[in-house]
Amino acid sequence: MGNFSQPATQAGNQTAGTTNRMPLIIVTILFFMWGLLTSLNDVLIPHLKAIYTLSYVQAMLVQFCFFGAYFIVSIPAGHLIKRIGYQNGAVAGLLIAALGCALFYPASTSSYAVFLMGFFVLAAGITILQVAANPYVAALGAAATASSRLTLTQAFNSLGTTVAPTLGGMLILSGGVLSTAEFAGLPVAEQAAYRIREAATVQGPYLVLAGALALLALFFAFARLPKIIHTDDAGHNAGSGTSVFSHRHLVLGAIGIFVYVGGEVSIGSFLINFLGEKNIAGLPAAAAAHYVSYYWGGAMIGRFVGFAVMRLVSPGKTLAFNAGCSIALILTAIFSHGQLAMWSIIAVGLCNSIMFPTIFSMALHRLGKFTGQGSGILCMAIVGGAIVPFIQGFLADLVGLQLSFFIPAACYIFILYFGLKYADLYQNQALPDGAMLAE
Repeated sequence: MGNFSQPATQAGNQTAGTTNRMPLIIVTILFFMWGLLTSLNDVLIPHLKAIYTLSYVQAMLVQFCFFGAYFIVSIPAGHLIKRIGYQNGAVAGLLIAALGCALFYPASTSSYAVFLMGFFVLAAGITILQVAANPYVAALGAAATASSRLTLTQAFNSLGTTVAPTLGGMLILSGGVLSTAEFAGLPVAEQAAYRIREAATVQGPYLVLAGALALLALFFAFARLPKIIHTDDAGHNAGSGTSVFSHRHLVLGAIGIFVYVGGEVSIGSFLINFLGEKNIAGLPAAAAAHYVSYYWGGAMIGRFVGFAVMRLVSPGKTLAFNAGCSIALILTAIFSHGQLAMWSIIAVGLCNSIMFPTIFSMALHRLGKFTGQGSGILCMAIVGGAIVPFIQGFLADLVGLQLSFFIPAACYIFILYFGLKYADLYQNQALPDGAMLAE
């Protein structure tokens, strides 16, 4: 891991050459945890779809509630963090996420609606973590290497998303579920008992997660981390305007985050069902869950590689290249079958690797005093993870699952445009804008 440091910008603040390595390591733990929690949705969606005999659109309400929380909570989260600071904001986010995990216990003996409420509360906590952690990492060093730094921490986020599907498949899907026809053949009383029994498989894993999040909140409450202070220095904020929306690269970056998260989440959400199609792989849900780990694992590997590559190659050009590859792979998955279609869609995970941190850091570039507000707007844009899978679910019910992947393909077209438009965004820029660290 690199030694990220930044010269002091004000007397009494962090002295020149002080390492930011330890704060970066500590914050990286947050990235791992919310990656783990987010990716578990990909296991729960087919599980709940089978238990409650849902359509694709109904099953996508999981992602609608989860990522819808980003849209609702991001702006209040930005105000909260402005009042209590980034570190205390992370603690608050962890405690709220722990509450969301705990809600899965009563949900397992109640209804699908209570599960959806648990997803919303869990995501509200993760939203606060996102708003706090992403700009924090971006400020721990030079602006020109912010994409590289965020890519490194996002690699550990991907470690969480890689572990989660396999772990969830073993703990939640290993018992198998009845087909729609088998379920319909059961008496009404047995159907209710079956639903309760299968739903209860989530109790243990999510109670453990709730405890882990609470302990992590305690750890962060007592950890000694530097504070971020954003100044309104004219030399760093020339032409910044009077509104955060006057920064065109932020507005386009928010659209980029919307379509990126939407496309990535859509593919992950439908992957188990896609691999279960007879003309693709015909895999049972538990076996397909392992391949979801490969999808997210590709993102993890790509982020470690991207961390090094983007110190030499323009982040915008790297982003455009990966988006182009994603489009080609999705089209291959749509128009082929068997192993070719299966591995093409899984390989999109590798291309996704550097997209989120690159778009995020490019969008925050030189925002100065608007950095916190900009981070909140970008986190609001994560609502794409709610909208795009819902649209794809509607299309899947209408024309079939395979053709519905045109929706994420369209998302990557905009990312290709954004990368090319801002290919030289960091040219001749070396220092972070209006950000300094204080003990």
